[in-house]
Amino acid sequence: MKKIFSLALLFCLSLAAMAQTERPKLVVGLVVDQMRWDYLYYYENEYGEGGLKRLVKEGYNYQNCMLPYVPSVTAVGHSSIYTGSVPALTGIAGNYFCIDDKYVYACTDPSVKSVGSDGKDGQMSPKNLWATTIGDQLHLATDYKSKVIGVALKDRAAILPAGRSADDAYWWDTDAGHFVSSTFYMQTLPKWVTDFNKQYYTKSKFNIKTSNLGVTYTFKMAEAAIDGEQLGQHDQTDMLCISVSSTDAIGHKFSTRGKENHDVYMTLDKELASFLSYLDAKVGKGNYLLFLTADHGAAHNFNQLEAHRIAAGGWDYNKTAEDLGTAIQKKFGFQPVITEDNYQIFLNDSIIAAHGVKKQEVVDYAISELRKDPNFLFVVDNEHAAEATVPEPIKTKIINGYCRQRSGEITIIPRAEYFGTSDTSANYKGTQHGQWNPYDAHIPCIFFGWHITPGETNRTTYMTDIAPTVCAMLHIQRPNSCVGEALR
Repeated sequence: MKKIFSLALLFCLSLAAMAQTERPKLVVGLVVDQMRWDYLYYYENEYGEGGLKRLVKEGYNYQNCMLPYVPSVTAVGHSSIYTGSVPALTGIAGNYFCIDDKYVYACTDPSVKSVGSDGKDGQMSPKNLWATTIGDQLHLATDYKSKVIGVALKDRAAILPAGRSADDAYWWDTDAGHFVSSTFYMQTLPKWVTDFNKQYYTKSKFNIKTSNLGVTYTFKMAEAAIDGEQLGQHDQTDMLCISVSSTDAIGHKFSTRGKENHDVYMTLDKELASFLSYLDAKVGKGNYLLFLTADHGAAHNFNQLEAHRIAAGGWDYNKTAEDLGTAIQKKFGFQPVITEDNYQIFLNDSIIAAHGVKKQEVVDYAISELRKDPNFLFVVDNEHAAEATVPEPIKTKIINGYCRQRSGEITIIPRAEYFGTSDTSANYKGTQHGQWNPYDAHIPCIFFGWHITPGETNRTTYMTDIAPTVCAMLHIQRPNSCVGEALR
């Protein structure tokens, strides 16, 4: 009888082992800040075989992945990739937005302290993020046995992807010249981070984000995190969220063409090839799932376009906000304009209410004034965007991007290649982003590694499809505010 019982128990244990959910050892999310989709091909002849070309050849390439919202900016992009959601639901309405009439940065948290430095660069957390991320859902599925870590030069690019339950997140403190974290995650830096910082650092106030060195240090830090936390070496799947920030900073300064942009993508390709080889050796080829994407694209420099007779230009957003404030002051006797940001106008509810004027009257008047600018195709009352005479898909993108408690009241849709900037001179060499247009909204999306068969599709997909796809592959619940669809 004991023998029969032992055999039955062994059989049951064998069935349980066979039924155990199969997952990769490690999930790696790689976001290249401001990487236009066409950079996969614009520099293709100069890429090596082991980096971006390898991803394209061995991965599955979604050639027409689009952002389903405006504004197309960094904090929104990083949060939407990992939540599978949009600003209307995540609470991350921009890099900066308003909470109770106060203009705030997406990740600033005065309740926490910097760990690794004494500066304010470390006073950051994901407290403003309302939705769960892939990493949060992985934690829930494994009873928090998985490790989830974020790494980037930009704090928002490390913090928001990893989610609220992240084990750790690390970003660059420019004053300190090395990576830091905050007391939201820990009280002291792990030894592997302090050791890393002793080896890889810069002088105080050196802007590593505008240097190719920033790309190298980001990948080195990612490898150090894998080694230091033994990611991919546990019984449960771990996750590492990486963002390359230098591509954005260099793009803003020098635009989408020229030596600077070329060089940073050559560095990206080289470091990516090295990182993939590292993953093959450390975690095992086929044992990790990696996706590459971007938080947004970028417009070409308007001076460069105009030189070739392509309609383009820039508008001074500071002047627009000031002129609008002056006009409202003359009309109503008070000035409620907080700022222009994210191609939105933010109004102060408290000031309007204090003067006994209906807010809708102010909004309607502001829209009528803004519509006088011939370069603004549409000026939309965000609260009534569904009723606006705006073509699809722009209307849906405005609705998806409007967070009632945090966004501006009015969205401005300029004509194509006409973007907001503080420098509209003929000497301006940089670029911006934030609009609905393909140059800002068309991003790369490649899945690579574990259970990925090489291929590509040209059908339209969306940034918000990435999170549910990863979750479906891992057999875990999708994030709690996810609106995307799992891709085949």
